[in-house]
Amino acid sequence: MDTTWLRVFGEVARLGSFTAAATALGYTQSAVSRQIAALETELGAVLFDRLARGVVLTEEGRRLLAHSRAALSHVDAARRELGELRDVHAGRLRVGAFSTANAALVPRAMAAFQAAHPAVRVSLVEGRTPDHVAGLADGTVDVAVVSTYTDRLDALSALDLRRLGTDAILVALPRGHRHARRRRLRLAELAEDTWIAGFPDAERTLFATVAGAGFEPRIDFVVQEWTAKLGCVAAGLGVTLVPALAASALRDDVVLVALDAADAPVRAVYAATPGGRRVPAAVEAFLPFLAEAAEKVLAGG
Repeated sequence: MDTTWLRVFGEVARLGSFTAAATALGYTQSAVSRQIAALETELGAVLFDRLARGVVLTEEGRRLLAHSRAALSHVDAARRELGELRDVHAGRLRVGAFSTANAALVPRAMAAFQAAHPAVRVSLVEGRTPDHVAGLADGTVDVAVVSTYTDRLDALSALDLRRLGTDAILVALPRGHRHARRRRLRLAELAEDTWIAGFPDAERTLFATVAGAGFEPRIDFVVQEWTAKLGCVAAGLGVTLVPALAASALRDDVVLVALDAADAPVRAVYAATPGGRRVPAAVEAFLPFLAEAAEKVLAGG
């Protein structure tokens, strides 16, 4: 059914006259008559009683009027939403990111984007990279900041990736630690230290990504939040591994030291969008802000 017929029908119902509706719509009276006749034929119903001084709705016409208003409202809403996808002056942007990317990189990019495009409603959800891969697939996330190691890149093959840089693994030490003044360390040099990690088993922590450590870390303190981990380090309870992305949350009483490349592979950080799909204008506009923030935040990028 042509929605123009419904708009003409609504105008005739409002004004009670084919002639008045034609004038309001910029049509000829005969064009309005033809469209109403076509609508009546389509529906198999007489919508107006034609009187000497105009027209009035029949019972069928009154029933249709409520439905046509609702239908046109939905069509108009759909047009607005589709327009928002092409226009950065409205709409929404749903961003996903892993926790350490939210320490500085993503907030900087979002703040700059919002300053440039204040009418776009921006939201953020935190989660692991596999969570965001699923979110991009089911449409609950528009763009995500994800990370992986080179040998695991196949896990992101369903996505379109834009490399933002690299995220090195550092070790956080209390300021009074014997190695606090070092520029670079081997993990074996920390074999006697107590470690603070998010899980009691090393396989579920950043230790799963390091190679050639030459020892099994003694994890006595299990803490998942980065602020709490660094608090434990500052108190002298132990040391911990920290991604460079989290360095912006560093306390004054904690020192970060780089790990030797032989012990710590570097993971790549990407802006990810659904593979093979066109992305909304808001996403395209957001990507340069992510890239600019990454240049300032990411180590080794």
